[in-house]
Amino acid sequence: MTGRPVGGMTERFWSKVDESGDCWNWVAGSFPDGYGRFYFKRSRCGVAHRVAWELHNRIEVPEGLVLDHLCRNRACVNPAHLEPVTIGENVMRGETVPAGNKAKTHCKNGHEFSESNTYMHDGDRHCIFCRRVAREASRIRRATA
Repeated sequence: MTGRPVGGMTERFWSKVDESGDCWNWVAGSFPDGYGRFYFKRSRCGVAHRVAWELHNRIEVPEGLVLDHLCRNRACVNPAHLEPVTIGENVMRGETVPAGNKAKTHCKNGHEFSESNTYMHDGDRHCIFCRRVAREASRIRRATA
């Protein structure tokens, strides 16, 4: 706890942290999604990692930014593991559907998402080869109907 300011709320906060590993885990109450919960007063609470970051840096998280857990551990309150980023960047760094889709290198049929074989529609990548195959199949169905 060296280098931290002492005082009522600060001491109470850090007493609820297990600093025995690389991640400093919140050992008190948490929200259903796994983020630590810290009560300032009876009716006012916040997420523990945000409180840790603000206590450590002595400033608020900049407006429009959220804290990303670089360690991917929601219970971690180690300020060194937290980085202020935009919501969009946080979503793309996480284990979310958009992040998973962005990481894909091939379409569902195995064709590479290259510059020459990819088009965008409604913010999603699509395979040009698969579109050509589908259009040709549709043309044949119409011709034989």
